[in-house]
Amino acid sequence: MKNGHISNGLHRRQAGSSGDKNEHLFKILVIGELGTGKTSIIKRYVHQFFSQHYRATIGVDFALKVVSWDANTVIRLQLWDIAGQERFGNMTRVYYKEAVGAFIVFDVTRAQTFDCVSKWKNDLDTKVTLPNGSPIPTVLLANKCDQPKEGIVNSPARMDEYCRDSGYAGWFETSAKENINIDEAAKFLVNQILSMEQNGQLASDSYDPDRFSIDSPGQGRSSPPESNCKC
Repeated sequence: MKNGHISNGLHRRQAGSSGDKNEHLFKILVIGELGTGKTSIIKRYVHQFFSQHYRATIGVDFALKVVSWDANTVIRLQLWDIAGQERFGNMTRVYYKEAVGAFIVFDVTRAQTFDCVSKWKNDLDTKVTLPNGSPIPTVLLANKCDQPKEGIVNSPARMDEYCRDSGYAGWFETSAKENINIDEAAKFLVNQILSMEQNGQLASDSYDPDRFSIDSPGQGRSSPPESNCKC
C-alpha cells in the first residue's frame, strides 16, 4: 500500500434525539523504538498539538480520541502509547491484550529504527490475535518525513513490497510536526477494523469504557535498554 496512500471491538446502540447511533470502542496500540515520535503522533492526532520537548514514555500511557465517523456512528479510539524499551521487558503481553489494531512507528532519519520494525511486528503477532487467530491489522508509519530520509523509505516501491510481504495493512509517511498523514493513517486503520467487524472477524461485547484499563497505568516496569537497538 503506497504511502498517502480495522473483533474484539466493543459497540452499543445509543439512543439520541436524532435516532439510534452505533457506538464503538477500539483499542489501538502505538509501538516502535524509543524516540521515533509515537507520543508526538498521538498528541497531534488527539489534541492537534506538537512540542519539541516530550519526555520519553515510561511503561504505557493512554489517550482517547472520539471520532464522529458518520451521522450514525461514533468511534472511540483508546490509543496505548507503549514505551520504546518495553519490547525488552515482559509486560507487552498485558499491554497488547484485546487490541484490535496497531501502528508501528519508525524514524525515517534513523535507518536503525526501521531495522527494529520486524522485531516489533513479530512481538505483536505472537502476543495478540483476532478471535479467528489472524494478526491484528497493523499500519507502518514512516515518521518525521519532513526531514532527510535514510534507507528503504526512499523507495516507495520497496516499501510497498516490504509491507505486503510482512503482513502490514499499509504504510504512510507521517510528520507529527507538520501534521502530514496523521489523520489519514488513523482513518485507514479504522476502516480496516470496521471492515473486519462487518465481516464477523471481530468479537462483539457490551460497550465498557473501563474494560481496557490496567493497574497503575503509565508506571515504569522495566529498565531502559542501552542506546543501541538490540534487534
